[in-house]
Amino acid sequence: MRIDAHHHLWDLSARPQDWLDEPTLAPIRRDFGPVDLRAATERAGVDATVLVQVLPDVAETAEFLALAELSDLVAGVVGWVDLTAPDVAEQLDRLRRGPGGDRLVGVRHLVQSEPDPDWLVRPDVLAGLRAVRDAGLAYDLLTRPHQLTAALDAVRAVPDLVFVLDHLSKPDIAGRVLQPWATRLSALAAEPNVVAKVSGLVTEADWSRWTAADLRPYVDVALEAFGPDRLMVGSDWPVCLLAADYDRVFATAAELLDSCSAAERDQLFGGTAVRAYRLGDN
Repeated sequence: MRIDAHHHLWDLSARPQDWLDEPTLAPIRRDFGPVDLRAATERAGVDATVLVQVLPDVAETAEFLALAELSDLVAGVVGWVDLTAPDVAEQLDRLRRGPGGDRLVGVRHLVQSEPDPDWLVRPDVLAGLRAVRDAGLAYDLLTRPHQLTAALDAVRAVPDLVFVLDHLSKPDIAGRVLQPWATRLSALAAEPNVVAKVSGLVTEADWSRWTAADLRPYVDVALEAFGPDRLMVGSDWPVCLLAADYDRVFATAAELLDSCSAAERDQLFGGTAVRAYRLGDN
């Protein structure tokens, strides 16, 4: 099974997306729904997907779960709850009792936008992460390189929670900056409860002129650090459309991972996502 481990959807008429007001994001300032997703995945030979939250809004997560319940394509949803609230367990329980609740496989917060670089290790956040663990879910880390130190501390503080690092923590590919990102990524990868997504890299490169060679040093670092059995491939569609179409994202991933064996590619393009998100359990 070929799985897209990371994509989004949004309906501008149902839920405003203020982040799309940025002028450079005009090409994706439109609705992207299940029909669009189906067309993209069929062309790329993708069998199942993981739909990831866009907004810090539990109502969006409930809508995504209901959508997933009606879909034979969306195998899991990484949603949002307020990790700083004292009722995280109750929030998760309500989502699971709603339509499509069995498709909830993880939780994510937009940590990259938090001004406090140590947000992940606040006592209230760590308590929220433990509630995610107790619910049997994974936690997606959406960080930038300067936040990897706090991410490592959080990972060590909750060692029995599966953490999934999104977009390899968004290294500065356009600026060709490897350090200290590479060292911090390798330290995080040394923790056995962390896996990572080879996703979102084309939009960290030069949108109009990037090549696979620009991405290769970063993917090679991730392969060395995590190994193919702890990496998964995601499109980050439709955000990726700013720099590449869906087919090109997957074709580039295949090119960058062509040194892996067939069994290793099975993990990269499906197996790791199944294990990390327990996709076969829903």
